[in-house]
Amino acid sequence: MSRIGKQPVAIPSGVEVKVSGQHVSVKGPKGSLERTFPEEVGFTLDDSEVRVERPADDRRSRAMHGLARALLANMVTGVSQGYSRELQLVGVGYRAALKGKDLELQVGYSHPVAIEPPDGVSFEVPEPTKVIVSGIDKERVGQASANIRKVRPPEPYKGKGIRYADEYVRRKAGKAGVPGAA
Repeated sequence: MSRIGKQPVAIPSGVEVKVSGQHVSVKGPKGSLERTFPEEVGFTLDDSEVRVERPADDRRSRAMHGLARALLANMVTGVSQGYSRELQLVGVGYRAALKGKDLELQVGYSHPVAIEPPDGVSFEVPEPTKVIVSGIDKERVGQASANIRKVRPPEPYKGKGIRYADEYVRRKAGKAGVPGAA
């Protein structure tokens, strides 16, 4: 039995969960999310929690059990608290700015790179070298953050690039030099 799948998903006050077959909709103070889950799982809705159950015990059902519970928990957390991801720009002259809703990055290319936010995701630039991606859908926030990081991933020699705030970039030694040449 899945350890994650066995745990019930607590519903905080102010959050409303509706289950109709395989379709689950969650509404909260930050917004609403909907998702259709696979047939291998079922849902039991109590007054303050939702339980994810699986009717069969085959391999796919076991895999979907924990996944469905994690996705449902992310939906509940998203509509009640929201998600955010912080990125840092490291490098001389690297900076970010908001142009309307779009994010404009200057990261060493001959031109600025404009990134349009997906639906339900917003960008914030508190400092020129810091970008905060926030929204209610954990998947979209993570994908938008990954797309921004992909513009200029951190390189291992000087550490320049766009990195997550909690990311550790492993540094390499540069050229040691040729002995006897001077």
